[in-house]
Amino acid sequence: MYILGINAYHADSSAALIKDGEVISAVEEERFNRIKHWSGFPTQSIKYCISKENLEINDLDFITVNSNNYSNIFNKLFYSLSNNISFEFLLNQVQRRQKKNKIKNDLLNSFSLKKLKPKICKVDHHLSHISSSLFCSNFHEGSFISIDGFGDFSSSVIGEFRHNKFKIFNKVLYPNSAGILYQALTQYIGFKKYGDEYKVMGLSAYGNSDLKEKLKKIINLNNDGTFTLNLKYFDHQKKIIDTNWKNGTPRFFDLYNKKNLEDLIGFPPRKNNENLDEKYINLAFATQSLYEDIFLNLLKSLNKKSNLKNLSLSGGCSLNSLANGKIYNYFDYDNIYMPPSSGDSGGAIGSALYKYFSIHKSKRNLIYLENPYLGPSFDNSYINNLINFNKKKLQKFSLDFMEDNSLIKFIAKEINDGKIIGWFQGSMEFGPRALGNRSILCDPRNPNMKSILNNKIKRRESFRPFAPSILREEVDNWFEINDDVPFMMKILKFKKDKRIIVPAVVHADGTGRLQTVTISNNKKYYKLIKEFYNITNVPMLLNTSFNENEPIVCKPEEALDCFLRTKMDIIVLENHIIRRA
Repeated sequence: MYILGINAYHADSSAALIKDGEVISAVEEERFNRIKHWSGFPTQSIKYCISKENLEINDLDFITVNSNNYSNIFNKLFYSLSNNISFEFLLNQVQRRQKKNKIKNDLLNSFSLKKLKPKICKVDHHLSHISSSLFCSNFHEGSFISIDGFGDFSSSVIGEFRHNKFKIFNKVLYPNSAGILYQALTQYIGFKKYGDEYKVMGLSAYGNSDLKEKLKKIINLNNDGTFTLNLKYFDHQKKIIDTNWKNGTPRFFDLYNKKNLEDLIGFPPRKNNENLDEKYINLAFATQSLYEDIFLNLLKSLNKKSNLKNLSLSGGCSLNSLANGKIYNYFDYDNIYMPPSSGDSGGAIGSALYKYFSIHKSKRNLIYLENPYLGPSFDNSYINNLINFNKKKLQKFSLDFMEDNSLIKFIAKEINDGKIIGWFQGSMEFGPRALGNRSILCDPRNPNMKSILNNKIKRRESFRPFAPSILREEVDNWFEINDDVPFMMKILKFKKDKRIIVPAVVHADGTGRLQTVTISNNKKYYKLIKEFYNITNVPMLLNTSFNENEPIVCKPEEALDCFLRTKMDIIVLENHIIRRA
C-alpha cells in the first residue's frame, strides 16, 4: 500500500511517501525551489517521492493532508459566537479552507490528469504531528505531547497511546499558544523573519533572570497542564494572521500589543539592525525560561495522568532543543523519541502514517525511523559530469578522486590541520538539521573556529552556537547525560572538564546541541569521526549546515556554487575532492 502525505499551503511545505507503513522518502519543497520555508504547493517534492518508487499519482492508494477543517469544529463555532468575530476574519478562514481544497486541482494540473484515483484524506493537524513521532519510534505504547503555534484551532495536545488506541487528556485551544508567545517575543527582540525563534534560544544563554518576574504576567499556568495567555499583551486574536507570503515565505504582522507589552517590560521593541544590548539579551533569557515553564507544566500533567515510560514529542515547538534537553532533569522516562522533522513538514509523514494505522490497527508493524536520509542522492557519475561541465571555473583548483577509506583518512587529516570541509554525501536529510550528508565540517578544538566560520561562510550572528557530531558510544564520557540524540533535537551539558577541549562547540552555558552518530545510521560519517578520533583523541566534529543564508543544499550544483562563493577550503562530493590551490 502506497500513501502520499502532503503539507501544503503552510510553512515548510513537504511531501512524504509511505509504503506498507514504512517511510520511503520525504523532502521539503524549499530544497528544490531554494525559497526558505516555502508555503505553497509541494509539486517538486511530490514528483521526487513518487519517482523514487517509479510510481504515477494514480498508482497511489491514498493522499493525506495534515489538516482537517472539521477538527474542533464546535470550539471554533463557540469562539466565533462568543467573541463577536468580524466578517473579515471569517472570510479569511473560508479563503484558507479554499486553499486547502485546492489540493485536488493542483494535483490534477501539476500532473496533467483528468481524474484523480487516490482518495484525499484530511487528518487532524496534531494527530499528524503525534503520528510523525509515535509511529516512527521504537515503542508500541507511550505518552505523547504535541506543541506548536496553531493547527486546526489547537496549539498543544497531551495524551497516551496504548492498546492501539489514542487517548487525549487535554488540549490547549486558540487563542492560547506557546508558539505564538515565543514568536511574539522573538519579534519584540527584533527578529522578524519566520522561524527566527532559534536565534532567541541561542541568545538566551547570555542573559539573566532580571525580566522573568515581569514576564510571568503575560501567562497563567493551570494545574491541569494547560495555560492561558493574558491577551492584553497580544494582538493575534484581534487581527487576521496573514497567511499570504512574499515569494513563498510566510509573513506575519507583529503578534504583540506594543503599548501594553512595552509598559510591562519597560523598554520598546528592538528595531531592525539595532544593537543587541543587555536588556534584549535578558528578554531572550526570560522568553526561553517562560516557554520552559509552559512545556514542563504540560509534561508534569501528562506524567500524572500516564504511567507509561516512553515519550514521543512533536510539533514546531519541540524544535526547542534547549527545553527538550531538560526533560531528564524532572522526569524519569526510559525512552524519548523526537522525529527528524517535528515541525509542520513532518506532518506529511504523520498524516500518511495515521491513515495507514487507521486501516491496519491490528496489524501495525513497529518500523523505527532511525535514518533521516530520505531525500535525493547523486552518484559519482553525476558529479563527474558536473565537474567536467565546470572545468573552466575549476582550473585553479586541485581535483582528486579517492575511494572511501583513503578519502576518510585524508579528510580527517585535513580537518585536524584546520581546514573547513564541505561534505556532500548520499541522500539528503529530512528536516531542519544537517546530519552529516549535507554538512560543513571542521575541528571543534579550535577556539577561533566560530568566528572563522562566520567570517568565511555562514555570515550569521556571532552568538549562535555550532553543533557537535559525536560517536554514540562516547556520549557518556563527554556529556552529563548519556542519551541517544540522532537528530540534534536535545541540548545537553558538556562535562566541565571536557568543555575546554572543544570550545568551538560549547555554548556560553556549557551546553551542546549534539548529534549522536552510529555506524548503522551513517556509516561513512561515523568512520570519518572515528578517524578524527584516532588522530586527536576527540570523538566529534563541528557540524553545521551546508548553506550560506539559504536552504540547505540539495544538489551537487548548489553545493559547488556555495563552495565557490565562500571560503571553504575543500569540498567533497561523494568521492570527488576539490581543493583550493
